[in-house]
Amino acid sequence: MLSYEKLLLENKAWAEEQSQSNPDYFKVLAAQQAPEFLWIGCSDSRVPANQITGTLPGEIFVHRNIANLVVNTDINMLSVLQYAVEVLKVKHVIVCGHYGCGGIKAAMGQHHYGIINHWLQNIKDVYRMHRPEIDDLKTEEERADKLTELTVTEQVFNLAKTSIIQKAWKENKSPHLHGWVYGLSNGIIKPVCEMEPGTHIDPLYEYDNL
Repeated sequence: MLSYEKLLLENKAWAEEQSQSNPDYFKVLAAQQAPEFLWIGCSDSRVPANQITGTLPGEIFVHRNIANLVVNTDINMLSVLQYAVEVLKVKHVIVCGHYGCGGIKAAMGQHHYGIINHWLQNIKDVYRMHRPEIDDLKTEEERADKLTELTVTEQVFNLAKTSIIQKAWKENKSPHLHGWVYGLSNGIIKPVCEMEPGTHIDPLYEYDNL
């Protein structure tokens, strides 16, 4: 059996199991989408949002990319953010990184990876801004973990800089922004930063005509 065929068989088994345990499961799921959370996470296959938070399909709206970045030129991410905030009316936006992230480790070195270098530049910028704090740590693992946490914090700030979030804060006093880091070695999520609606940011990034 080919590997992808196994996935299809597992899908059928899962669907049958869900239907047997709750005959209305798919009917209810198909009827609406009203998640309370937007999750911006890493593409890493070891960090599935629903499983590590114990939530069901439909409870978290998910966007994933390499190293869970919020980049102001990423139309894909911005489209997801706008839809989640303005249409789904999510109450919380979570940026969740994880320790042991390959993107973080790659950004700390000087190896040429091709086009991905342009994406990793965003992490390198965070490293540059916090170089003394990071380089002061003793081990490479400690430095990577610190950069992971600082990168997540910067992405939360990047969210706050968007007109999407600022407009929602002004009109709806929502959503809350959260920065988390997931531990692959223990399965525990560590909160590293939070921004409540209306949190003051540098006026340089504020829009006064929203």
